[in-house]
Amino acid sequence: MQNDSYQYDKLSKAFHWITAAVVIAAFVLGPGDFGSVIDSGVDPATRMDIAWHESLGITVFVLTFLRLLWLALRPKPPQHQMSTWMHGISRLVHFVLWTLLLSLPMTALLALGTEGNPLTLLGGIRINELPLLHSSTLGGLADWGEVHKFLGDAIIWLAGAHALAALFHHVKMKDKVLTSMLP
Repeated sequence: MQNDSYQYDKLSKAFHWITAAVVIAAFVLGPGDFGSVIDSGVDPATRMDIAWHESLGITVFVLTFLRLLWLALRPKPPQHQMSTWMHGISRLVHFVLWTLLLSLPMTALLALGTEGNPLTLLGGIRINELPLLHSSTLGGLADWGEVHKFLGDAIIWLAGAHALAALFHHVKMKDKVLTSMLP
């Protein structure tokens, strides 16, 4: 499949913007006090912010997996003319964003599983134990809750820089980088 226009295909755009919205919503709804809530004996199922955050996190993982499948099948994306260093930074930022989109849900599951906390989703779905993770040697390698929190902050900062770069291309360089991904 070939894409001769300066636009990404509609499915790529939909994946991009839906993922962005879900990541932002998960970040905003992320309970900053999760560790202290659990340590104080509160059942996470009683906290809607936790159920929303964890449900959105699973959604990010599923969307990212589907996006990776589509990446292998989609039409060729637009090729924008830019300097070698800009192209290199763009590729690096995209690689790190993809890595974060996959790592965030994984570190959340590691945090829940290794600490014996349930995965609590919307609709009353609750997985009390993640046995493969609970007995995993990965548990002792890091405080996965702190890693998850750090990566959550990192993706927001990097996504913000990504958005600013797109605006720079639109306003200063007057190229079609931003408009190629707009709906």
